[in-house]
Amino acid sequence: MSDERRRTNPHLRLRYRAIFSYTGLILTICAGLMLVPIACAIFWPAELRLAYGFIIPSLALALLGMGLWRYFCPGQAVSLTIQQGSVIVVLGWILVSLASALPFVLVEGMDYTHGLFEAVSGWTTTGLSVVDVTRASHMTLLWRSLMQLAGGAGLAIIMIASIAGPSGIGLSAAEGRGEQLVPHVRASVKLVLTLYAGYASVGIIAYWIAGMSLFDAINHSFCAVATGGFSTRPENIGAWNEVRIEAVTIPLMLLGNLNFLTAWTLVRRRFGDAARSGELRLIAVVIPLAALLLYALVAVPIYGAGGYGARVAIFETVSALTGTGFTIVNYGIWNGFGILVVVVLMCIGGGAGSTSGGIKQYRIYVLLKSLAWEVRRAFLPPSAIAERYIWRGDHKDFIDDRRLRAVAEYAFLYIVALIVATLVISASGFGLQESVFEAASMIGTVGLSAGITAPTMAPAVLWTGIIGMLLGRLEFYVVIVGLVKLLSDARKMLIPRPVASDTSDSS
Repeated sequence: MSDERRRTNPHLRLRYRAIFSYTGLILTICAGLMLVPIACAIFWPAELRLAYGFIIPSLALALLGMGLWRYFCPGQAVSLTIQQGSVIVVLGWILVSLASALPFVLVEGMDYTHGLFEAVSGWTTTGLSVVDVTRASHMTLLWRSLMQLAGGAGLAIIMIASIAGPSGIGLSAAEGRGEQLVPHVRASVKLVLTLYAGYASVGIIAYWIAGMSLFDAINHSFCAVATGGFSTRPENIGAWNEVRIEAVTIPLMLLGNLNFLTAWTLVRRRFGDAARSGELRLIAVVIPLAALLLYALVAVPIYGAGGYGARVAIFETVSALTGTGFTIVNYGIWNGFGILVVVVLMCIGGGAGSTSGGIKQYRIYVLLKSLAWEVRRAFLPPSAIAERYIWRGDHKDFIDDRRLRAVAEYAFLYIVALIVATLVISASGFGLQESVFEAASMIGTVGLSAGITAPTMAPAVLWTGIIGMLLGRLEFYVVIVGLVKLLSDARKMLIPRPVASDTSDSS
């Protein structure tokens, strides 16, 4: 009997060359982004001495990224599945977050865990912060906002805009942007980024006209359209206490909340199609209802009847539902009813395929419609077949049992994660009300805080937040599928299957 021959899957190795190469491109792009805050030294020359805190990690990330990009470049077009796209997304987000923590360590003197929490909060567009913004450099403040702007767009989405090929479909779907505005993937991604950049540009001008300094306008516009919530002031948007500032912020938060497919429908002036959107119908009911409840049962008893109370009710409703995290109040004085309403809004979240987190309005709408379908089925003949669909953009999205089961399973998984996070936070010595609020904010990537998130947070709460924010931004399944796929494929490549000897080799 001859020696046993071994073989590995050459197609799998080719795909992983593409995976590592594209991951390297993501790292290289982010390395370039990390150098942008150094431009602040033009206006604040004293901060030039802090530039090393961005240059060193940027060079390290660029060397790693370019090495992966060049060494593993497959040299031919490679089609990646959604599962393989998930591997790129998970690797990219983890490596970029690890590197992005270094400027906080080198410039602000934070320990690495706190720096990583801030970086993950930035890239996931959460907005929970452990940085003292009153002492932070302008470079650091701009870096936080840039992370949120890029994180809202999505690392894979930015990368797809730089390359062409069949990989884009699997990548965009893995990062929660499976819908295309136009047939070609790359053209669709560029259109999304154009809309996104347009939001940010209009926001900067509007904030500046409303009375913000140009630096504050840039930072807050970046964070508003990314539904991020980082601010240059400890009091957040409440620091200005201006109706004009709030009037600019609310539309920007709503734009960031919109599914890009819905936004594109509106841009093309197809208002009838947009009006049939299930997500728009949901927020058209939820926002007025929640704002009315908060005004009557929270704002009036605390702030009194009148204009300010109405402003609080509307602003906090929009901020919580869109997952932005901007605020004009201190939640420490709110009653339990108000906290519960905000928690529910944070769990609902924004539009599917938008920059927002949460369970997502699409899934909530599907679950509500499924209840109506079940009630209607009870009054139909047994042989009747009823269409189950909702409108997305200009087309009907038919919901079969498999899709409905997937939506229900995700909502269940989300609630389980919320309970686990709440248990960890409450076990660290915080009250149940505050723990639920903070857990919902972390997993929903919202950024509102009941006062728990602070530089003095216990390591267990910090790591709960880090994991929760990543899971919430990448929607659980992407992380799970990406890690399982990576481990499974690594086993296949490192431990090849034995192949039986040919009879011709026998003597």
